[in-house]
Amino acid sequence: MENTKHSEQELQAIALKVREHIVRMSTAGGCFTGASLSAVDMIVYLYGEFLNLTPSNLKDVNRDYLFLSKGHDVPALYGTLVELGFLEKERLENHLSLNDHIYWHPNTHIPGVEFHSGSLGHLPSVAIGVALDLKISGSDNKVICIMGDGELNEGTCWEAVLVANAYNLDNLIFVIDRNHFQANMRTEDLIPLEPLAQKFEAFGAAVKRINGHSYTELHDAFSAYPFQQGKLNVVIADTVRGKGLPSIQERADRWFCNFSADEVEQLLLELHGEHTTSLTSETLIVR
Repeated sequence: MENTKHSEQELQAIALKVREHIVRMSTAGGCFTGASLSAVDMIVYLYGEFLNLTPSNLKDVNRDYLFLSKGHDVPALYGTLVELGFLEKERLENHLSLNDHIYWHPNTHIPGVEFHSGSLGHLPSVAIGVALDLKISGSDNKVICIMGDGELNEGTCWEAVLVANAYNLDNLIFVIDRNHFQANMRTEDLIPLEPLAQKFEAFGAAVKRINGHSYTELHDAFSAYPFQQGKLNVVIADTVRGKGLPSIQERADRWFCNFSADEVEQLLLELHGEHTTSLTSETLIVR
């Protein structure tokens, strides 16, 4: 990786710290652990490398914008903001506390969060509004919206792609966390999405498909922005749910986790490759 703010090794070290934060938030009420772990590397790359967004320019009109539509991945965002100096590490201890805004979805009281999220499928339209305003004003700010692959079941996402291309929003990038799961089911077992790249292309977008855990591929893709003049940019990032923790990787029943304190300590060791963990905490199943 050339002409970067961080080396690949530095980004990997940051991502490991972020994964540690996620594990620590996966107790005393828990969080969406598996889903968050799949998004870590791309969130670290975007905030740490690609976006013009720093703790000192959060109100600057020339800043870039990131919207986390896949809001339940917010532990990955919290951890990244901590490691890059946006947010005090101590605040993560307030996770799910009534005395802070550190909970299951993004909140604009957190520095670096542009818009809150909750129900899936809403933020692509918000991102379009910002991107269109920037186009009209002649600004060259970048706008990114991160979506889950299961979120693509929402029709509003595809309407957003149509609108983005109708207004030639090549300053907008939709990033799809393609971990092949939604809640406790595989996407292809519920509503199949493939061939996903061809679907976005048929809607008029310029598409790149990459390994979402490879900083080299992330850099190569985003360095090519805009992918094609006048077209919405789409990055499909193939990822692994639960990345970094073999005990929960690609497990449909470990999308949301509420581990015991002992399990957390064992999982922190597992992150560093010491062993796998025998999990006894209950899983959350929805239908």
